[in-house]
Parts: sequence; structure tokens; C-alpha cells
Amino acid sequence: MTSLIELTDIHFAYPGYPPVLNGADIRLGSKERLCVVGHNGSGKSTLLRIIVGLLRPSRGRVVAFGRERRAEDDFLEVRRLAGLVFQDPDDQLFCPTVAEDMAFGPLNLGKTREEAMAIVDRVLAELDLTRFKDRVTHKLSGGEKRLVTLATVLAMEPEVLLLDEPTNALDEDNEARLTEILRTLPQAMIVVSHDAQFRERIASRTVRLAEGQIRPT
Repeated sequence: MTSLIELTDIHFAYPGYPPVLNGADIRLGSKERLCVVGHNGSGKSTLLRIIVGLLRPSRGRVVAFGRERRAEDDFLEVRRLAGLVFQDPDDQLFCPTVAEDMAFGPLNLGKTREEAMAIVDRVLAELDLTRFKDRVTHKLSGGEKRLVTLATVLAMEPEVLLLDEPTNALDEDNEARLTEILRTLPQAMIVVSHDAQFRERIASRTVRLAEGQIRPT
């Protein structure tokens, strides 16, 4: 199986705190839906941020999409190819309307306004979220924001999805909708989730992060 992302012997500590990652290894294969579990503070979110270069390990090797990534320039491509959906949607949504938020990424990739809006329309239609297009972002409910953040990331047409607690703040209906969406997407994904039922529905493989290392469940 082709490896899309591979982290080897990753060590990381926040300043003034004990190490949160202590030799972690993780590998994502093509078409895999890998779920990561672990207690609060075990380093799950940290691991996702290291993959896209928002945090840098003190030791270890990050290989993504066939290349070792070290410098900031290396990670610019990774952030285009791996879409990170943050745990808190308010960290990700900053434009006045849903359409503008979704168009932001494609426009930054050099798409014309017309091309970007065509992507927005297509992604919203695929996710059955067209009704959200002209909604004011800050007036959405927590669950609606979470679905929209996924739409903004998919508008970038990533090869991999990195999802940090995607079912947080979702009611039963929106969680079912999100599960349905993720099960039909072609992208490989790493999903951090404490929700056992959700993991059971989407995971092709589950690992546990404990004492700074990845272990089988």
C-alpha cells in the first residue's frame, strides 16, 4: 500500500512541559481512514499539526507525499495536499459568508473568481449543503460550522484529510450527515476522535496514542 504520510520517531514538547510525543510513528496509506484515540493531552492534535508543519518536532522524520519535509517551504505543499479541519471551527472560519470562506483557499491557489465559485457550488452540491452558500458564517450553529469547515477544506481539493474531533458539538442528525459524507469521500484521512460509535462507522484502522507513542488498539 502506497504511503501518503509517514512520521518516524517523532519527539515533541511544549516549552516548560514534559514531552508529549516520545518516539511516535504513524503511517497513512492510500484510501485508508485511520482513527487515532487517546486521552486528553496525549498529543493527538499535536501530531496533526506536525504533519502540516504548524509545529516542528525536536527529533524525528516527516515524510509526506513522497518527500521528506523539513523547512517551511516544504510544508507549503503539504498544506495544500493535506486539509486540516481544526477542532474548533471558529479557528478556521473568518469570512463574512460561507461562500467567501470556501472561495478563499481556491483563490489563494491562483483560481479565478469564476473558477473558485464553481468549486464552491460543486462542493456544496456534493455535500448537500447548497442551502448554506449565502449564510452569514458567525450565525451558524456549532454543528453547521463544523460541516462548513469540512466544505472549506474540500474546496482546496486535498489528497488527504486530517480531522480533529470532527463530531464535537454535533447533534445526532449532523453527526449522521458527517459520517455519511466521510464514508463517501475518496480521500485518505487521519481522524482524531473520542467518539467510539463514530470511529466504528468510518475507521479502516484504529491506533492509540499513549505515553507519547502510537500503539495498536
